[in-house]
Amino acid sequence: MKQFQDDERIREVAMEFDNAIEARDVDAIIDAFTEDCEIELMGVTLSGKEGVRRWANWLFNSIPVIKFTPVVIMVNEGVFFEEFIVTSTLPNGKVVKSKQSEVLVYENYKIKSLRIYFDRLDFSDFVIRDFLSKRIVKMLKSRSQSGLV
Repeated sequence: MKQFQDDERIREVAMEFDNAIEARDVDAIIDAFTEDCEIELMGVTLSGKEGVRRWANWLFNSIPVIKFTPVVIMVNEGVFFEEFIVTSTLPNGKVVKSKQSEVLVYENYKIKSLRIYFDRLDFSDFVIRDFLSKRIVKMLKSRSQSGLV
């Protein structure tokens, strides 16, 4: 039987989760999840608290400074959806803004499932090392918008 979870309390624990990420508090991040949780992003699924730890370490190694700005938040029956802007300072000092969305499914006010959606090309400058790579990424961005603009 499905347990009732208050939508306002879900909003509060989701904000606590975002604050833990911004503060780089790995213990608080891990504590926000159930034991049998899953995180899904970029076609990869990570399971359990060890998966949460791997995701947090990957995130902090990739993006040393993270700031979230909510755009749209919806909560319904334990499911939290948010569209937001991530302002990231990359290791090379460059600031990148990326519009992203996430779906969190809560169980007893802990995250059972986290799915994150974003455009990897927003962070292409982080991996570009040479002239050829820059040209390829520029071409990908241009061709992906062909016919739209």
